[in-house]
Amino acid sequence: MRIILQFPEGLKVKAMEAAAKLEKEGHEVFVAAAPCFGACDLCLDEARSVGADKIIHYGHAEFVKMRKNSGIEIEYIPYFLEVDWKAAEKMLAKAAKLLKENRVKKVALAFPVQHLENSKRVKKILEKKGLRVVLGKGWEHVRHAGQVLGCDSGAADVEGADAVVYFGGGKFHPTNISSERPVLCADPHLMDAYWINDEIRRVEKKRRGSMLAASQAKRFGILVSTKCGQNNLVGARLAKKLLEKKGKLAMILVANELNPIALGNFMSFDAYVNTACPRINDDTEAYGKPIVNVADLKRLLVLIDAANG
Repeated sequence: MRIILQFPEGLKVKAMEAAAKLEKEGHEVFVAAAPCFGACDLCLDEARSVGADKIIHYGHAEFVKMRKNSGIEIEYIPYFLEVDWKAAEKMLAKAAKLLKENRVKKVALAFPVQHLENSKRVKKILEKKGLRVVLGKGWEHVRHAGQVLGCDSGAADVEGADAVVYFGGGKFHPTNISSERPVLCADPHLMDAYWINDEIRRVEKKRRGSMLAASQAKRFGILVSTKCGQNNLVGARLAKKLLEKKGKLAMILVANELNPIALGNFMSFDAYVNTACPRINDDTEAYGKPIVNVADLKRLLVLIDAANG
């Protein structure tokens, strides 16, 4: 079989080992070298160009909506991280204490797929501390209960939960969780537990500011990604139509990888409407223009009416 392997940046060091193993089994193996931004970003163009029968995508859980769209066999192999449980139990004891100090009784547990296996033990530890722990579910493309993606924090939105506990490292995932409830990071990499709502509110304020600035724009670039799990041409066409009805100029811009320098060279746009990965609007500074996600288009149109009124 002709197979192409795809790794996110942090796992590309595993490529030689994985390729060698498959070659010993008699397969012809290629490795996708371009940056990979998640389970939504399959290397379909590369696979087709080399005539691959199969893509093996490492590091992420299955992106469910990709099942029907590729025409090529796809295998997802998640990468699970190990935890020093002696240290982690002390950190989770601190987390439980912080939660109880805030009179929290029921928590929504959320985590990236790398901690899917660890989440089972985390749940048991927190329950032994007297907390009720539940796992929500994101939208249809999210594979596991409790799992959050950069673009989907729906697992944290559990009815009746007093707070959210995010078990994982970094701020990329938890800052996408709504600040309506207290959000506690239980970080097994730093071995620390801390509230992150102030950071989430800063992100939310930045997004609101971007939308307000975009409402003053006259010329919009509408961003469309050709990445198979991000492509939303239907949304882009609708955005163009609705913005033009408001008297705005709008142009649909298509790229596999949306580059702020390349877009800036158009020298034409006051703002962007993004139909690709919703986390692009976190990079407003890099693009130098306000960015509004297509999911917020209705709110943008209301602000445009208010600005014109």
